[in-house]
Amino acid sequence: MGIRASNHCMEKTMSVFDEKYRVVAIEGDRLVIRGVSSGDVLTIVNPEPENPLTHVDYPVGKLIALTDPSAAPLN
Repeated sequence: MGIRASNHCMEKTMSVFDEKYRVVAIEGDRLVIRGVSSGDVLTIVNPEPENPLTHVDYPVGKLIALTDPSAAPLN
C-alpha cells in the first residue's frame, strides 16, 4: 500500500482577500457579494453613508475583489 497526501492538508488557507466576488445585491447601505470559488456570501456595510452604494457602481454580476486595509501604506 502506498501513502498518498491528502489535498486538503496541502491547500493554503484562503483569505477573503484572495477570493474574487460577484455582486449579488445592494440592500440599502449593504453590498451583498458571493465568492466565485468558495460560494461564501458576504454582506458589506457601507462605511461612507454620505456616498451611497448604487446599482450603477455595483451592478448585479459585477466581478470585484476586496482589498486588505491593513496592507495599505500609512499616510
